[in-house]
Amino acid sequence: MGKKLRHLVMAFVVASAVSASTFSQTSDVRPGRTQARSMVITRQGIVATSEVLASQAGAQILARGGSAADAAIAANAVLGVVEPMMNGMGGDLFAIEWDAKTGKLSGLNSSGWAPEKLTPEFLRQKGHTSMPAAGIYSVTVPGCVRGWEALHTKFGQLPWAELFKPAIYYAQNGFPVAEIIAGEWKGTQHTLDADPNAQAVFLPNGQAPATGEIFRNAPYARALELVASQGPDAFYRGAIAEALIRTSDCLGGVMTAADLADFRPEWVDPISTTYRGWTIYELPPNGQGMAALEMLNIMERFPLAQYGPSSTDALHIKMEAQKLAYSDLRRYLADPRFAKVPSAGIISKAYAAERAQTIDMSKAHCEVQAGDPARLGSDTIYLSAVDRDGNIVSFIQSLSGAFGSGVVVEGFGLLLHNRGALFRLDADSPDVLAPRKRPFHTIIPGFMQKGDLHIGFGIMGGLNQPQAHAQFVSNLVDYGMNIQAALEAPRFTKLNFAGCDFMIEDRVPEAVRQGLMDRGHILTLHGAFSTSMGGGQAVLHDSATGVNYGASSPRKDGAAIPEPDPYF
Repeated sequence: MGKKLRHLVMAFVVASAVSASTFSQTSDVRPGRTQARSMVITRQGIVATSEVLASQAGAQILARGGSAADAAIAANAVLGVVEPMMNGMGGDLFAIEWDAKTGKLSGLNSSGWAPEKLTPEFLRQKGHTSMPAAGIYSVTVPGCVRGWEALHTKFGQLPWAELFKPAIYYAQNGFPVAEIIAGEWKGTQHTLDADPNAQAVFLPNGQAPATGEIFRNAPYARALELVASQGPDAFYRGAIAEALIRTSDCLGGVMTAADLADFRPEWVDPISTTYRGWTIYELPPNGQGMAALEMLNIMERFPLAQYGPSSTDALHIKMEAQKLAYSDLRRYLADPRFAKVPSAGIISKAYAAERAQTIDMSKAHCEVQAGDPARLGSDTIYLSAVDRDGNIVSFIQSLSGAFGSGVVVEGFGLLLHNRGALFRLDADSPDVLAPRKRPFHTIIPGFMQKGDLHIGFGIMGGLNQPQAHAQFVSNLVDYGMNIQAALEAPRFTKLNFAGCDFMIEDRVPEAVRQGLMDRGHILTLHGAFSTSMGGGQAVLHDSATGVNYGASSPRKDGAAIPEPDPYF
């Protein structure tokens, strides 16, 4: 065993056995520095998001006495202004909240349903043979604002209206567009071309704003002001709802006032598995978190710590585990109110043992079939926040595709998501479109804990998310990385359900990449910190010391920002 590998294994053993503070500083004992950023460490709260202004707004909310939930809502509202292609009031929301006093986890599913009149028969009459990828027929009821309400009612401390002041400020006064966001804006502006309202708001002077250019969205500020002053009913029953219905009607849509007014989010119990002594939590279907847990259960069958984080054997196992888990994801995931989803079987250790036995260490399997888990049981922005009391919110919210459906609500500068595009029209699919049904959902918040250590984490990017969650957990548990190093470490991703093709960052050594290709993997090389791998955030609370840690991926424009200490 080489010196470097011996040290990695030693770091893993030490991190698994010693105190929380030692685990949180494992980068201090590794030879040299392999991460670009340090963790943020403070006794106060931390907010980590994909854009600095949003992180700062959340930290300010904490400084005003707000809870982690208050900070998450405020930061998310700002992100809807400063990163508009990714999220906003027109999208859905999921969250996990950990209560430091009780140790209880609460899961929130605030994903909206299909309109009552949006059916496969209706779409076929309109000439569609599959779900539209954009446009008004891809729009489901946005769950975001009701999700904010649910979080604030249960865990908020500051007045509701206070949480929206930062977002209203930036929407009215403008902000300089950040680097990666400017690139995303320009690269995906074609989604806006079909909607005059979208062009007028998001393509000033006919083009996407450049890095550093000041962008304002005064109509969106009016929508935020209504929600702040009148509460969520402004969105689901009031002026915004009326404008949304008018916009839908003009485009031939079928959204009704009742579709909006009747929607409510759902509090759910997170699902979990263990991974080498840690407990990992995800939310149950209709989200895809069960795939991350299945991957981890399969990976646990192999001694990954012995192989090293960027070795051919370790990456081969993780890639094969990804294909096995995703084949089950594609076959079974749906809204459990409409279809029987065997999630208990999918995340069971016995099922993982069976699936792991199919992995051939000498070659890749390019066509992987779904298993039979039912017999074993029944059943994209991401941000994280921790407050000074140790309460954690793991929070994810999205418009689905970049700029969502491309449809903007007239008069309010508000983009609607295209989450309905993930439905199917095939009657035999568990995810077939149906009235008031929630679609296959990709956005998932994560949480993990062991002893005194509690971590809220997430990594965005559609189908990237479960496989990125599993790689993040492995980096922490198998290789003793701290939360910043675990986010930064080179990753792979696969954004489809078939074949042996993977994207991989070029920081993975060339010899390792060649070894993977020799086994049959087809690799597409991406840059050192590719946005295709998904930006992520993480916060850690150490109950033994009361110290908080924050991390933010360099694949986005964000940062982990601490609440200021009370030095004035």
